[in-house]
Amino acid sequence: MHKNTDTVLHYHQTTKHRLERYAKGPESIDWEDQPDAFRRFSGCKIIHLPAPGVELKPLFTDLDTPESILIQPLNRANIGLLLELSVGLSAWKQFGSSRWALRCNPSSGNLHPTEAYLISVGNDFLNTGVYHYVSHDHSLEQRCLFKGNVDETGLLIGLSSVHWREAWKYGERAYRYCQHDIGHALGALRYAAATLGWSVELLAEYSDEEIGRLLGVKREADFKRLEGESPDIICRINTQANSKPVDVNALIDRVASGTWFGTADSLRAYHLYKWPIIDTVATAASKPRTIEPQRQAVRHQPLTSSCTENATVIIRKRRSAQQFDGKMSPLPTTDFYRMLSAVLPSSAALALWRWPAKIHLFIFVHRVEGLAPGLYALPRTVAAQASLRTATLTDFDWQPISDCVQLYHLHTSDFKLTAKTLYCHQPIASDSAFSLAMVAEFSTSIETTPWLYRRLFWECGLIGQVLYLEAEAAGVRGTGIGCYFDDSVHALLGFKDNAFQSLYHFTVGKPLEDSRLQTLPAYGHLTIE
Repeated sequence: MHKNTDTVLHYHQTTKHRLERYAKGPESIDWEDQPDAFRRFSGCKIIHLPAPGVELKPLFTDLDTPESILIQPLNRANIGLLLELSVGLSAWKQFGSSRWALRCNPSSGNLHPTEAYLISVGNDFLNTGVYHYVSHDHSLEQRCLFKGNVDETGLLIGLSSVHWREAWKYGERAYRYCQHDIGHALGALRYAAATLGWSVELLAEYSDEEIGRLLGVKREADFKRLEGESPDIICRINTQANSKPVDVNALIDRVASGTWFGTADSLRAYHLYKWPIIDTVATAASKPRTIEPQRQAVRHQPLTSSCTENATVIIRKRRSAQQFDGKMSPLPTTDFYRMLSAVLPSSAALALWRWPAKIHLFIFVHRVEGLAPGLYALPRTVAAQASLRTATLTDFDWQPISDCVQLYHLHTSDFKLTAKTLYCHQPIASDSAFSLAMVAEFSTSIETTPWLYRRLFWECGLIGQVLYLEAEAAGVRGTGIGCYFDDSVHALLGFKDNAFQSLYHFTVGKPLEDSRLQTLPAYGHLTIE
């Protein structure tokens, strides 16, 4: 076992919620002390992007076959649209004097620890360098200008996490949620690129150190103490405008000689509580440079969707449900199976994922047309079915019930109260059409490669983003659930060790809107030319 695996396992066990106690978090929350949700760097040149809000022609169902979508030119307007639809604002909500932004990428508690950086290379509309995206202003801050000419032309997107922004509310468990949000953002980036006829290539080989140097987040002097960022992923945006692929190795070498600008503004909140275990696990789970095979995925087209709306409409109206109608009519079977087929590893939505699927679904069906209420399983690979069956309770019948997807019936019962209890007593788990647990092939993944702990959560977040948009497309709504009693879920399923662990939960139902809240335009506060 790798020397850092013990540290990761200790963190995972320590941050489990239990029926008798929750994981360590702040004893009280002062909402006036919430960290600034929008990072800015002072001393940078500001590049205002063209006005957001453009609608594109592709339907949401067209994204099942992205190769059929008309490729848009690589220019400043379309870069702005890519950023808006992936990590930009989707609306504002207001209640009394309180006002907060919603974004296209989901986030635990709407705290948004994820920051996005754009690297432009050889483009005549944007100097070669590193830019930080400010979603509030729909603008770019030029952090670095590279010296000299380059032969390549291209676009990279990097993502990092401000762990403290999440820990302010959730304490020690926040590191898990930051990893979920990276998966959410990665999925959001894929959908946004697909609307433009572009694709996202996850550059999985690079280490945290290399990504951090490229994005500038390793420049510790540029950040306030305790408010730094941890590098996570780097992606190439394939637009077919590239004359020659960007040499990322060369870019990493050039950052040291580039001219850097700006320092991060304070996030303007007190650091009343400290969570050193997050720094400890982040160090133990840091990623080295690796050799990653190019994935050769077998593509399938998900089952037919009833959605007739444009993809950009669905993306912008994605929300996290706060409460559900517990008396909703059953969810149509066709919509249910469509959602499940969309999260299979061979779907277009997951084509960017470089690795074998390690996350599988256990589903509490409450209100789905034609299905008896009960517990079901969706192994996302054929090979996983046998090991999941061996690891779960012996009285589960594991009967296949569908020709559409590899769905198995385990046990017939009314699980509404059970689901509510398991999900920290939250009614959204029981008032829904269904709720589910995302279960990871855990111990074998991290025993020799501890950084894969993060990747398991990324895969969960990516699946969650697909479910979010598929729910909107079906005329219902979803929400991710990070609060659940870990080992109680495991006991219900029959898991007795760390071979499988539940890492994320999700629920889908008919939303109840809070009429007290006003919904305001995403960028109504700006005047953008």
